[in-house]
Formats: sequence, C-alpha cells, structure tokens
Amino acid sequence: QVQLVESGGGSVQTGGSLRLSCAASGYVGTHCMGWFRQAPGKERERVATISPRGRNTYYPDSVKGRFTISRDNAQNTLYLQMHSLKPEDTAMYYCAADRKPDCYIGLGSLRASDFDYWGQGTQVTVSS
Repeated sequence: QVQLVESGGGSVQTGGSLRLSCAASGYVGTHCMGWFRQAPGKERERVATISPRGRNTYYPDSVKGRFTISRDNAQNTLYLQMHSLKPEDTAMYYCAADRKPDCYIGLGSLRASDFDYWGQGTQVTVSS
C-alpha cells in the first residue's frame, strides 16, 4: 500500500510560481505518477503525468510550457513546478500513482480512473 502526501500549495497572484511536492510512503519507482486538479463544480482534470523513470512526460495544452513534472525516485518524491500561474489554475491539486507495469505505454491518455493511489490534495489559489 502506498500513501501519498502533497505539500506546497498556497495563494499567489497572477504570474506567480509555486512548487508542489508529493511524498510517497513506499517505493513508487516502478509506478507512473501524475498530478490532477479539481476546481469546485468541475471534473478532475489531468495536469501532468510522468513515466516510472521520468523519461517521458505528458501535459495538456492548458498547462504546457508553464508546468513541469519531475520525480526523484531515490526520495520517493514527485514534484510539480508551476510558473505563470493564472486564476483558472485555482483548484485542489492531487498527486496519484499508477502501479500497472504498462502504464507508460499510454502516458498521454491515462485517466484518473487508471490511478491506484491518491493523496489528499493541496490547495492552489491564484488571484488576479
């Protein structure tokens, strides 16, 4: 069983930056991992995904060029560096892990339902 704990959220102004971290209780070096976000009244949205060794990443157009996902398997930690934040980035951000061995094959199409473990979330608020 893997437990995930996010940190690093907060309130920033438009154009600001934040770095989210996700600490895993167990080894996740063989898992695909991802960041999702959910704003009130909206569906959970995929923000970024990364393959087990970090060689491949995927971003939707809404964050491409502004967000960077990375991981440190030695520290069992996942990161999300966010720059040029916009009010529409305001949401609860969750990290997740997908333990399936072939998760990296469809990295760009992984959905929330594909992930096995979830953190409790960290709030990001961007004011204009």
